[in-house]
Amino acid sequence: MHDVSAEVAQSQAPHVLIVEDDADVAALVTTYLRGQGLHVESVQSGHALFETVSREPVDVVLLDLGLPGEDGLAILRELRGRWRGPVIIVSGRGEAVERVVGLELGADDYVAKPFDFRELLARIRSVLRRSALPSPEMQDASVLLFNGMRLEPGKRRLVRDDDSEIHLSAGEFALLSILAARPGHVFSRDALMSQLHGHDAGPYDRAIDVQVARLRRKIEGDALHPQVIKSVRGAGYVFSAKVSRTPA
Repeated sequence: MHDVSAEVAQSQAPHVLIVEDDADVAALVTTYLRGQGLHVESVQSGHALFETVSREPVDVVLLDLGLPGEDGLAILRELRGRWRGPVIIVSGRGEAVERVVGLELGADDYVAKPFDFRELLARIRSVLRRSALPSPEMQDASVLLFNGMRLEPGKRRLVRDDDSEIHLSAGEFALLSILAARPGHVFSRDALMSQLHGHDAGPYDRAIDVQVARLRRKIEGDALHPQVIKSVRGAGYVFSAKVSRTPA
């Protein structure tokens, strides 16, 4: 019997796009994630990835860096120029340099093969929460004004006074929201990781540093001498700019 209600539920579920050339791996991940209530499809190339995100809504991309004949990091770089949703790198390349470069290029998380399905699901849910909701500090949806910029949680965007938008990934937006909501407060790296990824987040030696560096390049006048997000030696980071709030 054709289950229409199941189809409707799937169509309303978060849409996960797997970019994986190994058909067996893609099938296993697809079966598991569909069993957890997600809407899942898979493609095998960067070209198919770009076609898919251009024609239909996608909530999160799982990108394998080791696609044959393609540079996974180059694909990620191009994707970030076309699409703003969360990206989780899923790859057998476990070297720290790959993780760092992937984060530098705008990935929101990284899972190394072989991975536990439950860990992958937890990371998917984490980035989906970050992309769908403002941080707890931003629940009142107040617009934050600082350094000639407006952080608008309701619209999930950062704009300059001239209304030009500063494009942020889901992870960058979440990190900026946390920092800007409590100016003058020193956040440790562990505290930021916990708020961004949850208490079950895996160890990322430089993940927060990389995300802060990306943010600085976008919002600081001189990223090498930051005045908005400052480092506190041995402690973490503090949002030093003066912040005012206005209703959304």
